[in-house]
Amino acid sequence: MSKHIAVLPCDGAGKEVVPEAIKVLRAAGADFEFEEFDVNADAYMRTGVAIPDEVWSQLVKADSILFGAVGDPRVSESDYLAGVLLRMRFELDLYVNLRPAKLYDDRLSPLRREDKRAVDLLVVRENTEGLYVGMGGRFKKGTDQEVAIQEDLNTFIGVTRIIEYAFEVARKEVVMVDKSNAMTYAGGLWQARWKAAVAEHPNVKARHLLVDAAAMQLVKDPTQFDVIVTGNLFGDILSDLTAELIGGMGIAPSANINPRTGRGLFEPVHGTAPDIAGRGIVNPIGAILSASMMVRHLGHTDMAQAIEGAVESAIRAGDCTRDLGGTLSTAECGDAVARRLRD
Repeated sequence: MSKHIAVLPCDGAGKEVVPEAIKVLRAAGADFEFEEFDVNADAYMRTGVAIPDEVWSQLVKADSILFGAVGDPRVSESDYLAGVLLRMRFELDLYVNLRPAKLYDDRLSPLRREDKRAVDLLVVRENTEGLYVGMGGRFKKGTDQEVAIQEDLNTFIGVTRIIEYAFEVARKEVVMVDKSNAMTYAGGLWQARWKAAVAEHPNVKARHLLVDAAAMQLVKDPTQFDVIVTGNLFGDILSDLTAELIGGMGIAPSANINPRTGRGLFEPVHGTAPDIAGRGIVNPIGAILSASMMVRHLGHTDMAQAIEGAVESAIRAGDCTRDLGGTLSTAECGDAVARRLRD
């Protein structure tokens, strides 16, 4: 039975890279039904609604969601971003955010030492709690007496299930990252659930790092890491760092999944890139690799491996956009990957 994929290119660079991801999926032989929805800043500015009810009902039923990027300089209201991406993460309970970082060619790494360049790690980020839930407020706003409070929400269930997932996908080791020496309440919960999980998985190596130490170690020697599990904020920051270690945000993919329900949303992490969007130079690799993560999630492991292999071949040959040292346009880069899947 063909899978039904909801397609949300949304804004800016998303409109350019999502078609390339679909092009590659079709070249790989994906027998999916793609349905694109009109969720973007233009629609929001017309209606004031981020995701209409009739669209939301379709997103809930879809087998997966292929997403571009959300955001527009014309829209200053946070309601738009929260009403699109954060709503899908929270209301679909996509509590696992996966951000793999794999170096496909040494020339893309900023690391000087060759023995430190074999980066192949996975950041497992809690995706529905932490500082991103929007709890808090601003009192006496706009005055010199203003007080701003941002609440960091952590639950027993939320912390337990993300740590457990990290152990399930680890190949060698799980490193839990927090700031428990300063954030003693949230950190205390993370530490308690971490220690319980470590005891339940005696055959998997495990260690704990404070977030500042983890950042230093990622720069010093990223090859030491297999799986990093952490909260929403730290996962966001560290995964951007790991993206730079493999060649930049243009090739960084991500998945937002619920392993229990099977729901998933897959997106490149580069955002709308308003400074270069619309010029045909945006790198589509992040979106293509996100599509590869989607087909793997849907059970098509061989297809996912084929797509990743085609991406690596294109990058190594220099058939890529200029941010990776090539000369190709967005569409030409998509063609280069698709051609390798057809040959």
